[in-house]
Amino acid sequence: MALVEVQVPDIGDFDEVTVIELMVKVGDTVKAEQSLITVESDKASMEIPSSTAGLVKEMRVALGDKVKQGSVVLVVEAAGVVATPVKHAAAAVAAPSASVVVATPVAVTPVAAPSAAGPVEVHVPDIGDFKDVVVIEVMVKPGDTIKVEQSLITVESDKASMEIPSSHAGVLQELKVKVGDKLNIGDLLAVLVGTATAVAPAAAAVAAAPVAVASAPAAAPSPAAATAGMVAAPSHAPGGSTLGLPHASPSVRKFARELGVPLDEVKGSGIKGRITEGDVHAFTKAVMSGAAQTKAQAAKAPAASGGDGAGLGLIPWPKVDFAKFGPIERKEMGRIKKISGANLLRNAVMIPAVTNHDDADITDLEAFRVSTNKENEKSGVKVTMLAFLIKACVAALKKYPEFNSSLDGDALVYKNYWHIGFAADTPNGLMVPVIRDCDKKGVLQISQEMGELAKKAREGKLGPAEMTGATFTISSLGGIGGKYFTPIINAPEVAILGVCKSTMEPVWDGKQFVPRLMLPLSLTWDHRVIDGAAAARFNAFLGQILSDFRRVLL
Repeated sequence: MALVEVQVPDIGDFDEVTVIELMVKVGDTVKAEQSLITVESDKASMEIPSSTAGLVKEMRVALGDKVKQGSVVLVVEAAGVVATPVKHAAAAVAAPSASVVVATPVAVTPVAAPSAAGPVEVHVPDIGDFKDVVVIEVMVKPGDTIKVEQSLITVESDKASMEIPSSHAGVLQELKVKVGDKLNIGDLLAVLVGTATAVAPAAAAVAAAPVAVASAPAAAPSPAAATAGMVAAPSHAPGGSTLGLPHASPSVRKFARELGVPLDEVKGSGIKGRITEGDVHAFTKAVMSGAAQTKAQAAKAPAASGGDGAGLGLIPWPKVDFAKFGPIERKEMGRIKKISGANLLRNAVMIPAVTNHDDADITDLEAFRVSTNKENEKSGVKVTMLAFLIKACVAALKKYPEFNSSLDGDALVYKNYWHIGFAADTPNGLMVPVIRDCDKKGVLQISQEMGELAKKAREGKLGPAEMTGATFTISSLGGIGGKYFTPIINAPEVAILGVCKSTMEPVWDGKQFVPRLMLPLSLTWDHRVIDGAAAARFNAFLGQILSDFRRVLL
């Protein structure tokens, strides 16, 4: 039995494509030409087949890795089988089948370099064994400045879709095709003029044309790939069943994955309902503005609204006649709880949230707070630890501005203002008043405003303007108790700080245990915007400020 390294074959002029799906795992038995992984460039996705049969002993790639020709995918133990040379693996993708999709390079036919002023004709390159492919998307218009290898149109056969690139740069004078036209190799696509100066090398101007490979039916997506939301899928077949797959080109699929947009919920405006990049943009803006909801957002929380969980793919919520077991009393939930419940559900479902737990030494800060209240006893303003926390958070937000940002489509909006929301427990439910411009206010002023807002919240007199615009929220359980918890982010914010009751604990100072007042901190953050290292630094910096509040001045 020989150990054989299975490598990435010649996949055309693609340098460092990304692994987006693992289709096998250690311990699996693979056949020759069985698909092992799916990779993706900026124009297409393709499945990489095995060059030999055997038992998978070691995986050499993971989701997100960059690979290229010659990269080792995995190691198999081949029993009495001589590994097929890697260069033959690419040739093996020619046999037709409708079940597995692999990309084959589209070589652009070289054209003589034109003069700077002369027109240049761009033709359909060699797209493999495809005839009469249909134009399903036009990506440019007359007057556009075109770059070499820029995609001009998307065409589709009964098995795959592909983007056709330009062989030259220049200004598009005339487009010779329209949506619905049928094309073949050599057909005239467009005429360029002006700045076209160089031919695109045949090996460099490549678009991925998915073609079928002889193999067993495609395996179900691996759990890891499904979790990442990056499962490659065959393209839509015109006039046939979509098998539940959204009708979109590879580049649009990739764009939607980067935004976290569920393509199957986007309505396409292209031919036959094809989804364009503009459709993805429009859907994202609608969701962000609240004008539309995803299915996950629309799913009701079973406990809060009586929903059955069907929107989340769950088994039905149990329907129970509680009166059979004893006396009951039914009370309708208040309006505030209904509204906050729906928002909390949306945020919990839509945001990939992670929570870091830490402790801050506030022994000296608490002593300063007590003395401050004694000195200002006549003013009637009582300083709470939350007021110090707000000032400390502002300093941390300035040092780590991504925590003071919001997602807007595929961009981050960094706010140059620091409005802090604080969760207030009221008889009508949870409310979040907002203290504005906390960076410009002292602890005494913040304490005074906090008291006024909390009073209005309890009386139900808070206006909409007093509950909007927060860039960061603090949820404090204060003197109620508890140790740690996981607060839910208040979208469109990207982080929230949970605080529990401080307790006196023995802390080792290097020589002995000494009593110190420790404050539990629970920082929940949006993993789409913030990574673990940044969260750890934020919490550590916040703890340093609380242990020595003079750092706020630095």
